Amino acid sequence: MLEELRITGLGVIEDTTLPLTGGMNVITGETGAGKTMVVTGLGLLFGGRADAGRVRAQPGRAVVEGRLRLEGRVADAVHARITDAGGEPDEDGSLLLSRTVTVEGRSRAHLGGRSMPVSMLGEVGEQAVAVHGQSDQLRLLRPAEQRAALDRFAGPAHEKLLDALREAYTGWRRIVDDLADRRRNARERNQEADLLRLGLDEITRVDPQPGEDDELKTEAQRLEHAEGLRTAAQLAQQCLAGGAEAADETPDATALLGTSRRTLEAQSGTDPALGELAARLEEAATLVTDVSAELSAYLATLDADPARLQHIYERRAALRALTRKYADDVDGVIAWAERARTRLSDLDTSDDLLDELEREGQRLAGEVADLAARVSVSRQEAAVRFADQVTVELAGLAMPHARIEVAVLPRPAGRSEPTLSVNGVEVGITADGGDEVELRLLAHPGAPSLPLQRGASGGELSRVMLAIEVVFAGSGGPPTLVFDEVDAGVGGQAAVEIGRRLARLARSHQVLVVTHLPQVAAFADRHLVVAKDTGGAVTTSGVRVVEDTERARELARMLAGLPDSDLGIAHAEELLAVAAKERRP
Repeated sequence: MLEELRITGLGVIEDTTLPLTGGMNVITGETGAGKTMVVTGLGLLFGGRADAGRVRAQPGRAVVEGRLRLEGRVADAVHARITDAGGEPDEDGSLLLSRTVTVEGRSRAHLGGRSMPVSMLGEVGEQAVAVHGQSDQLRLLRPAEQRAALDRFAGPAHEKLLDALREAYTGWRRIVDDLADRRRNARERNQEADLLRLGLDEITRVDPQPGEDDELKTEAQRLEHAEGLRTAAQLAQQCLAGGAEAADETPDATALLGTSRRTLEAQSGTDPALGELAARLEEAATLVTDVSAELSAYLATLDADPARLQHIYERRAALRALTRKYADDVDGVIAWAERARTRLSDLDTSDDLLDELEREGQRLAGEVADLAARVSVSRQEAAVRFADQVTVELAGLAMPHARIEVAVLPRPAGRSEPTLSVNGVEVGITADGGDEVELRLLAHPGAPSLPLQRGASGGELSRVMLAIEVVFAGSGGPPTLVFDEVDAGVGGQAAVEIGRRLARLARSHQVLVVTHLPQVAAFADRHLVVAKDTGGAVTTSGVRVVEDTERARELARMLAGLPDSDLGIAHAEELLAVAAKERRP
């Protein structure tokens, strides 16, 4: 849950801290006091879009900080992601989050003690917090959102089936698009293929080998300077070990080392140190002998071969002709040839390949159609359960005669998407299948079944949204739920029922509610009031926790606008007593 939220320099809020608790937290206050800034701050903390226009001129930046404590699988997933990114939770397992927005619009994020991209806050937010406001109600009116809501409710087995459909659809569209492109651009592909084949033929005739240009360069240098190399090697070899051409009186290194070693060995009995030096001279003599032998072998291989040198010149010229056209060196030419062969297969427009792609496309189309049919059946089964459960919740939200229907209909063909036959019906097919999902409301018996956007008033839509969230909460979801005035347009008994439902949600989730309704606020485990201060030159707002008498006065203000009215306070205390009694398990 979110244990604490601190907001600085955002809108009318100069600096305030919200101490939050598990269960149900309500935030109330006069219109314009800054309740919206609390929700805005939550949005910023979890990766929402920054609006520099909401940053106070002094101090010129807005800062939102929070302490988040998670449990179970959500904690494991979030902590692992943060650790991978270089951050770490506190020693007590909590996670510190921070978002800073300057008046110029620059934004920075910190998470687990490290600077992070803002998108990382968004990733944590998806796992930890779900925010529901009136904009979310409007989003629920979109067909795609209604389908997504039903898919979410249907459960893991349905999600697995839907993933298989999306994978098959992606493969099918890739084959279809590839086939269409080969047919549509056959001429251009053939022209490109001809040029690639010419290049490959030229490279194949020369048959360059990896690193060959460097090897030939080295060999050419040896052949071009063979005489000088021979002279140097012979002289060095004679100096080391003598030879037939050396003068008899000219000492060689091997002989000198032998004389030095024997001289030192003769005196080693007097001083052992000379014996150690003699041993090292013996090692040196062995090394000189080895070098002398290698020089002899080198001389045996060194030969001025004009024919070989001419061949090398011609080979290097052929390689240079390739490197002028295709790459900077021989290895690059070989890599170009590999890419060209791969590209040739991509450019293939032969009848055999086109027929093969056609068959593969048909096979995948059949697989997509089969999976789409299974997804449709799964949605229809989930739709019945979903509608029944939401209808039960509506009955408890003072809509006892209302009923929700979830229609799973074939998606009409003829739109921009491709079509397939699913269960014998031509439908428009997407990665999500061939269905359209529509939530419908029957407001009372005998009323027509109408789509939500046509059949629900503002207050009814708020209650439908809350009923759906209650149903979703039973199947998991983020541990913290935020409701921003989703009770707008509701009053009376319906408001009490909304309070009851939110309190029931709070048994398994942390719930934050921004509300104008005292019937809802009375059910809170913690009541926070946003109050405006106009005493100074600049208007500011702060947040405080109210309890006991102060809470009753706040509810009296919400009930009648008279916080000091004895009758209003008595009414508020009665409302609190009823809520406390009903909150007990």
